[in-house]
Amino acid sequence: MPMPPIHSTPIRLLAEQALSRAAGAPLLNGNAVELMIDAAAHYDAWLTAIRGARQRVLLENYIIRNDEVGLAFRDALVERAQSGVFVAVVVDWVGCLGQSRNSFWAPLRAAGGEVRVFNPPSLGQPFGWISRDHRKLLVVDGVHGFLSGVCISAKWLGDPTRNVPPWRDTGVALHGPVVAELEAAFAQSWHETGAALRQFVPPPEPVTTAGDVSLRLIATQPATAGMYRLDQLIASMARKTLWLTDAYFVGLMPYVQALVAAARDGVDVRLLVPGSNDIPAVASMSRSGYRPLLKAGIRVFEWNGSMLHAKTAVADGQWARVGSSNLNIASWLSNRELDVAVEDAGFAGQLAAQYERDLGNATEIVLAAPRRRGSSERVRSSEARPPRIHRAGGSSGRAAAGALRIANRVGAALTNRRVLGDSSSSPLFVGTLVLLALAVVAILWPAWVGWPLGVLCGWFALNLGIRAWRLRKRPADDGD
Repeated sequence: MPMPPIHSTPIRLLAEQALSRAAGAPLLNGNAVELMIDAAAHYDAWLTAIRGARQRVLLENYIIRNDEVGLAFRDALVERAQSGVFVAVVVDWVGCLGQSRNSFWAPLRAAGGEVRVFNPPSLGQPFGWISRDHRKLLVVDGVHGFLSGVCISAKWLGDPTRNVPPWRDTGVALHGPVVAELEAAFAQSWHETGAALRQFVPPPEPVTTAGDVSLRLIATQPATAGMYRLDQLIASMARKTLWLTDAYFVGLMPYVQALVAAARDGVDVRLLVPGSNDIPAVASMSRSGYRPLLKAGIRVFEWNGSMLHAKTAVADGQWARVGSSNLNIASWLSNRELDVAVEDAGFAGQLAAQYERDLGNATEIVLAAPRRRGSSERVRSSEARPPRIHRAGGSSGRAAAGALRIANRVGAALTNRRVLGDSSSSPLFVGTLVLLALAVVAILWPAWVGWPLGVLCGWFALNLGIRAWRLRKRPADDGD
Protein backbone atom coordinates (compact mmCIF):
# COMPACT_ATOMS: atom_id res chain seq x y z
CA MET A 1 0.00 0.00 0.00
CA PRO A 2 1.22 3.53 -0.64
CA MET A 3 1.79 4.37 3.00
CA PRO A 4 4.31 3.47 5.73
CA PRO A 5 3.72 0.06 7.32
CA ILE A 6 1.26 0.28 10.19
CA HIS A 7 0.58 -2.90 12.12
CA SER A 8 -3.15 -3.65 12.19
CA THR A 9 -4.22 -0.08 12.91
CA PRO A 10 -7.76 1.04 12.09
CA ILE A 11 -6.34 3.29 9.33
CA ARG A 12 -4.54 0.38 7.68
CA LEU A 13 -7.58 -1.87 7.91
CA LEU A 14 -9.73 0.87 6.41
CA ALA A 15 -7.22 1.37 3.58
CA GLU A 16 -7.13 -2.37 2.83
CA GLN A 17 -10.91 -2.45 2.74
CA ALA A 18 -11.05 0.58 0.44
CA LEU A 19 -8.49 -0.91 -1.95
CA SER A 20 -10.27 -4.26 -2.08
CA ARG A 21 -13.65 -2.69 -2.73
CA ALA A 22 -12.33 -0.23 -5.30
CA ALA A 23 -10.54 -2.94 -7.27
CA GLY A 24 -13.19 -5.59 -6.75
CA ALA A 25 -10.38 -7.95 -5.76
CA PRO A 26 -9.34 -9.33 -2.36
CA LEU A 27 -5.81 -9.20 -0.98
CA LEU A 28 -4.05 -12.55 -1.54
CA ASN A 29 -1.14 -13.54 0.69
CA GLY A 30 1.65 -16.08 0.20
CA ASN A 31 2.71 -15.34 -3.39
CA ALA A 32 6.02 -15.01 -5.25
CA VAL A 33 6.46 -12.35 -7.93
CA GLU A 34 9.27 -11.99 -10.48
CA LEU A 35 9.67 -8.81 -12.52
CA MET A 36 10.15 -9.39 -16.26
CA ILE A 37 11.57 -6.71 -18.55
CA ASP A 38 11.07 -6.65 -22.35
CA ALA A 39 9.81 -9.27 -24.76
CA ALA A 40 12.88 -11.53 -25.10
CA ALA A 41 12.75 -12.41 -21.39
CA HIS A 42 8.99 -12.96 -21.63
CA TYR A 43 9.14 -15.22 -24.67
CA ASP A 44 11.92 -17.36 -23.18
CA ALA A 45 10.01 -17.86 -19.93
CA TRP A 46 6.65 -18.40 -21.63
CA LEU A 47 7.97 -20.96 -24.12
CA THR A 48 9.89 -22.81 -21.40
CA ALA A 49 6.72 -23.09 -19.32
CA ILE A 50 4.62 -24.23 -22.29
CA ARG A 51 7.13 -26.86 -23.40
CA GLY A 52 7.23 -28.23 -19.86
CA ALA A 53 3.43 -28.47 -19.51
CA ARG A 54 2.04 -31.79 -18.31
CA GLN A 55 -1.69 -31.10 -17.83
CA ARG A 56 -2.95 -27.80 -19.32
CA VAL A 57 -1.92 -24.59 -21.02
CA LEU A 58 -4.25 -21.58 -20.91
CA LEU A 59 -3.15 -18.68 -23.13
CA GLU A 60 -4.97 -15.38 -23.64
CA ASN A 61 -3.44 -12.53 -25.64
CA TYR A 62 -4.61 -9.50 -27.58
CA ILE A 63 -2.26 -10.12 -30.53
CA ILE A 64 -0.69 -13.38 -31.71
CA ARG A 65 0.94 -12.66 -35.03
CA ASN A 66 1.80 -14.99 -37.87
CA ASP A 67 5.55 -14.37 -37.79
CA GLU A 68 8.59 -16.18 -36.38
CA VAL A 69 7.58 -15.47 -32.79
CA GLY A 70 3.93 -16.42 -33.28
CA LEU A 71 4.91 -19.59 -35.13
CA ALA A 72 7.27 -20.60 -32.32
CA PHE A 73 4.40 -20.34 -29.84
CA ARG A 74 1.90 -22.10 -32.09
CA ASP A 75 4.30 -24.97 -32.75
CA ALA A 76 5.03 -25.35 -29.03
CA LEU A 77 1.30 -25.48 -28.34
CA VAL A 78 0.78 -28.03 -31.13
CA GLU A 79 3.49 -30.28 -29.71
CA ARG A 80 1.91 -30.18 -26.24
CA ALA A 81 -1.58 -30.85 -27.62
CA GLN A 82 -0.27 -33.85 -29.56
CA SER A 83 1.17 -35.14 -26.28
CA GLY A 84 -2.26 -35.06 -24.63
CA VAL A 85 -1.97 -31.72 -22.81
CA PHE A 86 -5.16 -29.65 -22.80
CA VAL A 87 -4.45 -26.44 -24.73
CA ALA A 88 -6.91 -23.52 -24.78
CA VAL A 89 -6.24 -20.18 -26.48
CA VAL A 90 -8.27 -16.95 -26.54
CA VAL A 91 -7.31 -14.15 -28.95
CA ASP A 92 -9.00 -10.87 -29.76
CA TRP A 93 -10.65 -10.41 -33.15
CA VAL A 94 -9.54 -6.80 -33.64
CA GLY A 95 -6.07 -7.42 -32.19
CA CYS A 96 -5.42 -10.31 -34.57
CA LEU A 97 -7.09 -8.71 -37.59
CA GLY A 98 -4.48 -8.88 -40.33
CA GLN A 99 -2.04 -10.54 -37.89
CA SER A 100 -3.17 -14.19 -37.91
CA ARG A 101 -6.06 -16.00 -39.59
CA ASN A 102 -7.90 -19.26 -39.07
CA SER A 103 -5.34 -21.07 -41.24
CA PHE A 104 -2.65 -20.09 -38.73
CA TRP A 105 -4.52 -22.00 -35.99
CA ALA A 106 -5.51 -25.00 -38.13
CA PRO A 107 -2.53 -27.18 -37.00
CA LEU A 108 -3.35 -26.56 -33.32
CA ARG A 109 -7.02 -27.41 -33.79
CA ALA A 110 -6.04 -30.54 -35.74
CA ALA A 111 -3.84 -31.57 -32.81
CA GLY A 112 -6.76 -31.30 -30.38
CA GLY A 113 -6.16 -27.79 -29.07
CA GLU A 114 -8.99 -25.28 -28.81
CA VAL A 115 -8.84 -21.70 -30.06
CA ARG A 116 -11.55 -19.09 -29.58
CA VAL A 117 -11.78 -15.54 -30.90
CA PHE A 118 -13.17 -12.84 -28.63
CA ASN A 119 -15.94 -10.59 -29.91
CA PRO A 120 -15.94 -10.96 -33.70
CA PRO A 121 -18.53 -8.81 -35.54
CA SER A 122 -22.05 -9.93 -34.70
CA LEU A 123 -25.40 -8.89 -36.11
CA GLY A 124 -27.63 -7.27 -33.52
CA GLN A 125 -24.70 -5.64 -31.74
CA PRO A 126 -23.78 -2.53 -33.76
CA PHE A 127 -21.38 -1.25 -31.09
CA GLY A 128 -20.20 -4.65 -29.88
CA TRP A 129 -16.83 -4.28 -31.60
CA ILE A 130 -15.84 -1.50 -29.18
CA SER A 131 -15.17 -3.91 -26.30
CA ARG A 132 -11.89 -5.80 -26.73
CA ASP A 133 -9.99 -8.51 -24.86
CA HIS A 134 -6.74 -6.67 -24.15
CA ARG A 135 -5.40 -9.18 -21.60
CA LYS A 136 -2.00 -10.92 -21.83
CA LEU A 137 -2.14 -14.05 -19.70
CA LEU A 138 -0.51 -17.48 -19.56
CA VAL A 139 -1.15 -20.22 -17.00
CA VAL A 140 0.55 -23.62 -17.14
CA ASP A 141 -0.53 -26.62 -15.03
CA GLY A 142 -2.13 -24.35 -12.46
CA VAL A 143 1.36 -23.63 -11.09
CA HIS A 144 3.09 -21.15 -13.42
CA GLY A 145 1.32 -17.86 -14.05
CA PHE A 146 2.26 -14.85 -16.18
CA LEU A 147 0.64 -11.52 -16.98
CA SER A 148 2.07 -8.65 -18.95
CA GLY A 149 1.73 -5.89 -21.50
CA VAL A 150 3.62 -7.98 -24.08
CA CYS A 151 1.85 -9.38 -27.14
CA ILE A 152 3.16 -12.33 -29.16
CA SER A 153 4.76 -10.66 -32.14
CA ALA A 154 8.27 -10.15 -33.50
CA LYS A 155 7.54 -6.41 -33.48
CA TRP A 156 8.29 -6.41 -29.74
CA LEU A 157 11.84 -7.65 -30.45
CA GLY A 158 12.73 -4.73 -32.71
CA ASP A 159 14.64 -5.08 -35.95
CA PRO A 160 18.45 -5.18 -35.63
CA THR A 161 18.86 -5.09 -39.44
CA ARG A 162 17.27 -1.63 -39.48
CA ASN A 163 18.74 -0.55 -36.15
CA VAL A 164 15.30 -0.58 -34.48
CA PRO A 165 15.67 -1.41 -30.75
CA PRO A 166 13.23 -3.74 -28.95
CA TRP A 167 10.04 -2.32 -27.53
CA ARG A 168 10.20 -1.48 -23.84
CA ASP A 169 7.61 -3.54 -21.94
CA THR A 170 6.99 -5.01 -18.49
CA GLY A 171 5.35 -8.11 -17.02
CA VAL A 172 5.52 -10.52 -14.10
CA ALA A 173 5.84 -14.23 -13.40
CA LEU A 174 3.59 -15.38 -10.55
CA HIS A 175 3.45 -18.36 -8.21
CA GLY A 176 1.17 -19.08 -5.28
CA PRO A 177 -2.56 -18.67 -4.65
CA VAL A 178 -2.79 -15.93 -7.29
CA VAL A 179 -2.35 -18.55 -10.05
CA ALA A 180 -5.80 -19.97 -9.26
CA GLU A 181 -7.20 -16.46 -9.71
CA LEU A 182 -5.42 -16.24 -13.07
CA GLU A 183 -7.10 -19.48 -14.14
CA ALA A 184 -10.46 -18.11 -13.00
CA ALA A 185 -9.87 -14.96 -15.06
CA PHE A 186 -9.10 -17.09 -18.13
CA ALA A 187 -12.18 -19.26 -17.51
CA GLN A 188 -14.26 -16.08 -17.45
CA SER A 189 -12.95 -14.97 -20.84
CA TRP A 190 -13.34 -18.49 -22.23
CA HIS A 191 -16.99 -18.60 -21.15
CA GLU A 192 -17.58 -15.22 -22.84
CA THR A 193 -16.64 -16.85 -26.17
CA GLY A 194 -18.68 -20.06 -25.84
CA ALA A 195 -19.21 -23.01 -23.51
CA ALA A 196 -17.65 -22.92 -20.06
CA LEU A 197 -14.12 -24.19 -19.50
CA ARG A 198 -14.16 -27.91 -18.83
CA GLN A 199 -13.55 -29.26 -15.35
CA PHE A 200 -10.11 -30.76 -14.92
CA VAL A 201 -9.87 -34.32 -13.61
CA PRO A 202 -8.38 -34.66 -11.11
CA PRO A 203 -9.24 -31.11 -9.97
CA PRO A 204 -6.23 -28.89 -9.31
CA GLU A 205 -5.01 -28.78 -5.76
CA PRO A 206 -5.03 -25.27 -4.28
CA VAL A 207 -1.60 -23.76 -3.74
CA THR A 208 -1.36 -22.47 -0.19
CA THR A 209 1.89 -20.52 -0.33
CA ALA A 210 4.88 -19.85 -2.58
CA GLY A 211 6.35 -16.73 -0.97
CA ASP A 212 5.53 -13.81 1.29
CA VAL A 213 4.14 -11.26 -1.20
CA SER A 214 0.61 -9.86 -0.84
CA LEU A 215 -1.19 -8.74 -3.99
CA ARG A 216 -4.48 -8.25 -5.76
CA LEU A 217 -5.36 -9.60 -9.21
CA ILE A 218 -7.64 -7.14 -10.99
CA ALA A 219 -9.43 -8.83 -13.90
CA THR A 220 -11.57 -6.02 -15.26
CA GLN A 221 -14.55 -6.38 -17.56
CA PRO A 222 -16.35 -3.73 -19.62
CA ALA A 223 -18.13 -1.06 -17.57
CA THR A 224 -16.87 -2.38 -14.21
CA ALA A 225 -14.10 0.28 -13.89
CA GLY A 226 -12.27 -1.61 -11.12
CA MET A 227 -8.85 -0.51 -12.33
CA TYR A 228 -10.02 3.08 -12.75
CA ARG A 229 -11.32 3.21 -9.19
CA LEU A 230 -8.08 1.71 -7.90
CA ASP A 231 -5.92 4.14 -9.89
CA GLN A 232 -7.96 7.03 -8.52
CA LEU A 233 -7.63 5.75 -4.97
CA ILE A 234 -3.86 5.27 -5.23
CA ALA A 235 -3.48 8.80 -6.58
CA SER A 236 -5.40 10.02 -3.54
CA MET A 237 -3.47 7.91 -1.02
CA ALA A 238 0.10 8.43 -2.26
CA ARG A 239 2.13 10.42 0.26
CA LYS A 240 5.64 10.69 -1.20
CA THR A 241 5.96 9.30 -4.73
CA LEU A 242 3.75 8.15 -7.60
CA TRP A 243 5.65 7.12 -10.73
CA LEU A 244 3.60 6.11 -13.76
CA THR A 245 4.56 4.51 -17.07
CA ASP A 246 1.94 4.32 -19.81
CA ALA A 247 1.91 3.60 -23.53
CA TYR A 248 -1.34 5.35 -24.49
CA PHE A 249 -2.02 7.98 -21.85
CA VAL A 250 -5.21 9.97 -22.42
CA GLY A 251 -6.20 10.85 -18.88
CA LEU A 252 -9.82 11.47 -17.97
CA MET A 253 -10.27 14.80 -16.18
CA PRO A 254 -11.14 13.24 -12.78
CA TYR A 255 -7.92 11.22 -12.87
CA VAL A 256 -5.86 14.19 -14.04
CA GLN A 257 -7.33 16.19 -11.17
CA ALA A 258 -6.33 13.45 -8.73
CA LEU A 259 -2.75 13.56 -10.04
CA VAL A 260 -2.70 17.36 -9.88
CA ALA A 261 -4.01 17.35 -6.30
CA ALA A 262 -1.32 14.84 -5.28
CA ALA A 263 1.44 16.93 -6.87
CA ARG A 264 0.21 20.10 -5.17
CA ASP A 265 0.30 18.25 -1.86
CA GLY A 266 4.00 17.61 -2.39
CA VAL A 267 3.86 14.11 -3.89
CA ASP A 268 6.60 13.45 -6.47
CA VAL A 269 4.37 12.54 -9.43
CA ARG A 270 6.06 11.46 -12.67
CA LEU A 271 4.67 10.24 -15.98
CA LEU A 272 6.75 8.37 -18.57
CA VAL A 273 5.20 7.97 -22.03
CA PRO A 274 6.49 7.08 -25.52
CA GLY A 275 8.32 9.73 -27.48
CA SER A 276 7.50 7.87 -30.71
CA ASN A 277 4.15 6.08 -30.58
CA ASP A 278 2.92 3.27 -32.85
CA ILE A 279 -0.48 5.04 -32.78
CA PRO A 280 0.37 8.66 -33.70
CA ALA A 281 -3.15 9.94 -32.97
CA VAL A 282 -2.85 8.82 -29.35
CA ALA A 283 0.53 10.54 -29.08
CA SER A 284 -1.08 13.82 -30.16
CA MET A 285 -3.86 13.43 -27.60
CA SER A 286 -1.33 12.64 -24.88
CA ARG A 287 0.71 15.74 -25.64
CA SER A 288 -2.36 17.95 -25.68
CA GLY A 289 -2.82 17.02 -22.01
CA TYR A 290 0.71 17.81 -20.80
CA ARG A 291 0.11 21.42 -19.83
CA PRO A 292 -2.13 20.99 -16.75
CA LEU A 293 0.20 18.28 -15.49
CA LEU A 294 3.32 20.39 -15.91
CA LYS A 295 1.70 23.46 -14.36
CA ALA A 296 0.87 21.41 -11.26
CA GLY A 297 4.48 20.29 -10.89
CA ILE A 298 4.08 16.81 -12.37
CA ARG A 299 7.20 15.75 -14.25
CA VAL A 300 6.55 14.35 -17.75
CA PHE A 301 9.12 12.31 -19.67
CA GLU A 302 9.13 10.90 -23.21
CA TRP A 303 10.94 7.63 -23.93
CA ASN A 304 13.66 7.90 -26.56
CA GLY A 305 13.51 4.32 -27.84
CA SER A 306 11.41 2.71 -30.54
CA MET A 307 8.23 2.23 -28.48
CA LEU A 308 7.42 2.25 -24.78
CA HIS A 309 4.55 -0.21 -24.29
CA ALA A 310 4.74 -0.81 -20.51
CA LYS A 311 1.85 -0.05 -18.16
CA THR A 312 3.14 0.28 -14.59
CA ALA A 313 2.80 2.34 -11.43
CA VAL A 314 4.82 2.46 -8.22
CA ALA A 315 3.86 4.47 -5.14
CA ASP A 316 5.71 5.29 -1.91
CA GLY A 317 8.08 2.35 -2.33
CA GLN A 318 5.34 0.05 -0.99
CA TRP A 319 2.78 -0.46 -3.78
CA ALA A 320 3.22 -1.36 -7.43
CA ARG A 321 1.02 -2.23 -10.41
CA VAL A 322 1.90 -4.13 -13.60
CA GLY A 323 -0.42 -5.34 -16.34
CA SER A 324 -2.29 -4.56 -19.54
CA SER A 325 -4.34 -1.51 -18.50
CA ASN A 326 -3.51 1.84 -20.04
CA LEU A 327 -4.47 5.15 -18.46
CA ASN A 328 -7.32 5.88 -20.86
CA ILE A 329 -11.05 5.38 -21.15
CA ALA A 330 -10.81 2.29 -23.38
CA SER A 331 -8.84 0.32 -20.78
CA TRP A 332 -10.73 1.68 -17.79
CA LEU A 333 -14.30 1.27 -19.07
CA SER A 334 -14.44 -0.77 -22.31
CA ASN A 335 -11.85 -3.55 -22.45
CA ARG A 336 -11.15 -6.76 -20.62
CA GLU A 337 -7.86 -6.07 -18.86
CA LEU A 338 -5.64 -7.87 -16.37
CA ASP A 339 -3.33 -6.27 -13.82
CA VAL A 340 -1.64 -7.22 -10.55
CA ALA A 341 -1.36 -4.73 -7.69
CA VAL A 342 1.49 -5.77 -5.41
CA GLU A 343 1.83 -4.58 -1.81
CA ASP A 344 5.46 -5.43 -1.16
CA ALA A 345 8.40 -3.10 -0.53
CA GLY A 346 10.89 -5.45 -2.22
CA PHE A 347 8.99 -5.67 -5.49
CA ALA A 348 8.09 -1.96 -5.44
CA GLY A 349 11.78 -1.19 -4.97
CA GLN A 350 12.67 -3.27 -8.04
CA LEU A 351 10.08 -1.49 -10.15
CA ALA A 352 11.18 1.93 -8.88
CA ALA A 353 14.81 1.12 -9.71
CA GLN A 354 13.77 0.07 -13.23
CA TYR A 355 11.81 3.32 -13.54
CA GLU A 356 14.91 5.36 -12.74
CA ARG A 357 16.89 3.37 -15.31
CA ASP A 358 14.18 4.09 -17.89
CA LEU A 359 14.41 7.81 -17.19
CA GLY A 360 18.04 7.58 -18.27
CA ASN A 361 16.76 6.96 -21.80
CA ALA A 362 14.04 9.61 -21.70
CA THR A 363 13.66 13.33 -22.37
CA GLU A 364 11.89 15.50 -19.81
CA ILE A 365 9.22 17.91 -21.08
CA VAL A 366 9.28 21.32 -19.41
CA LEU A 367 7.20 24.46 -19.78
CA ALA A 368 8.68 27.35 -21.69
CA ALA A 369 9.70 30.32 -19.57
CA PRO A 370 7.16 33.16 -19.83
CA ARG A 371 8.25 35.88 -22.22
CA ARG A 372 6.96 39.43 -22.67
CA ARG A 373 5.44 40.46 -25.98
CA GLY A 374 7.26 43.55 -27.32
CA SER A 375 5.88 46.10 -29.79
CA SER A 376 7.68 44.46 -32.71
CA GLU A 377 8.25 40.97 -31.25
CA ARG A 378 6.16 37.91 -32.01
CA VAL A 379 6.07 35.20 -29.38
CA ARG A 380 7.03 31.81 -30.77
CA SER A 381 6.13 28.48 -29.18
CA SER A 382 8.16 25.30 -29.24
CA GLU A 383 5.94 22.25 -29.09
CA ALA A 384 6.77 18.92 -27.54
CA ARG A 385 7.09 16.41 -30.34
CA PRO A 386 9.49 13.59 -31.23
CA PRO A 387 12.52 14.56 -33.31
CA ARG A 388 11.84 14.70 -37.06
CA ILE A 389 14.06 15.31 -40.06
CA HIS A 390 13.36 18.70 -41.66
CA ARG A 391 14.48 19.40 -45.24
CA ALA A 392 16.05 22.78 -45.93
CA GLY A 393 13.65 25.41 -47.19
CA GLY A 394 14.17 27.97 -49.89
CA SER A 395 13.51 31.11 -47.85
CA SER A 396 15.47 32.84 -45.12
CA GLY A 397 12.42 32.66 -42.82
CA ARG A 398 12.24 28.87 -43.08
CA ALA A 399 16.01 28.64 -42.68
CA ALA A 400 15.82 30.69 -39.48
CA ALA A 401 12.97 28.56 -38.18
CA GLY A 402 14.96 25.44 -38.98
CA ALA A 403 17.96 26.82 -37.12
CA LEU A 404 15.80 27.48 -34.08
CA ARG A 405 14.41 23.95 -34.20
CA ILE A 406 17.90 22.48 -34.50
CA ALA A 407 19.08 24.56 -31.56
CA ASN A 408 16.09 23.39 -29.53
CA ARG A 409 16.86 19.76 -30.33
CA VAL A 410 20.56 20.12 -29.58
CA GLY A 411 19.63 21.63 -26.24
CA ALA A 412 17.20 18.80 -25.59
CA ALA A 413 19.89 16.24 -26.44
CA LEU A 414 22.39 17.87 -24.08
CA THR A 415 20.01 18.42 -21.17
CA ASN A 416 17.47 15.62 -21.72
CA ARG A 417 14.77 18.27 -21.62
CA ARG A 418 12.38 19.47 -24.27
CA VAL A 419 10.47 22.73 -23.91
CA LEU A 420 6.69 22.80 -24.18
CA GLY A 421 5.60 26.20 -25.44
CA ASP A 422 2.70 28.36 -24.38
CA SER A 423 0.33 26.73 -26.86
CA SER A 424 -0.03 23.40 -28.57
CA SER A 425 -1.61 24.22 -31.92
CA SER A 426 -0.80 21.14 -34.02
CA PRO A 427 -3.96 19.17 -33.06
CA LEU A 428 -6.07 22.24 -33.91
CA PHE A 429 -4.39 22.69 -37.31
CA VAL A 430 -4.81 18.98 -38.09
CA GLY A 431 -8.48 19.13 -37.13
CA THR A 432 -8.93 22.24 -39.26
CA LEU A 433 -7.39 20.59 -42.32
CA VAL A 434 -9.44 17.41 -41.89
CA LEU A 435 -12.70 19.35 -41.56
CA LEU A 436 -11.86 21.54 -44.57
CA ALA A 437 -11.09 18.45 -46.64
CA LEU A 438 -14.40 16.88 -45.64
CA ALA A 439 -16.22 20.11 -46.48
CA VAL A 440 -14.65 20.26 -49.96
CA VAL A 441 -15.47 16.61 -50.64
CA ALA A 442 -19.06 17.06 -49.45
CA ILE A 443 -19.57 20.11 -51.71
CA LEU A 444 -17.84 18.86 -54.86
CA TRP A 445 -18.56 15.13 -54.63
CA PRO A 446 -21.57 14.69 -52.32
CA ALA A 447 -21.96 11.03 -53.30
CA TRP A 448 -18.59 10.27 -51.68
CA VAL A 449 -20.08 11.35 -48.37
CA GLY A 450 -23.67 10.28 -48.98
CA TRP A 451 -22.97 6.67 -49.89
CA PRO A 452 -20.80 5.85 -46.83
CA LEU A 453 -23.33 7.62 -44.61
CA GLY A 454 -26.14 5.63 -46.18
CA VAL A 455 -24.28 2.36 -45.69
CA LEU A 456 -23.57 3.28 -42.06
CA CYS A 457 -27.21 4.13 -41.38
CA GLY A 458 -28.30 0.91 -43.08
CA TRP A 459 -25.87 -1.09 -40.93
CA PHE A 460 -27.21 0.39 -37.72
CA ALA A 461 -30.81 -0.01 -38.88
CA LEU A 462 -30.21 -3.71 -39.65
CA ASN A 463 -28.57 -4.35 -36.29
CA LEU A 464 -31.14 -2.45 -34.26
CA GLY A 465 -33.93 -4.25 -36.12
CA ILE A 466 -32.37 -7.65 -35.40
CA ARG A 467 -31.92 -6.71 -31.75
CA ALA A 468 -35.55 -5.56 -31.49
CA TRP A 469 -36.74 -8.79 -33.11
CA ARG A 470 -34.72 -10.88 -30.66
CA LEU A 471 -36.09 -8.94 -27.71
CA ARG A 472 -39.63 -9.38 -29.05
CA LYS A 473 -39.13 -13.15 -29.35
CA ARG A 474 -37.53 -13.58 -25.92
CA PRO A 475 -40.75 -13.70 -23.83
CA ALA A 476 -42.22 -16.38 -26.09
CA ASP A 477 -39.03 -18.44 -25.91
CA ASP A 478 -38.92 -18.11 -22.12
CA GLY A 479 -42.48 -19.38 -21.85
CA ASP A 480 -41.75 -22.66 -23.68
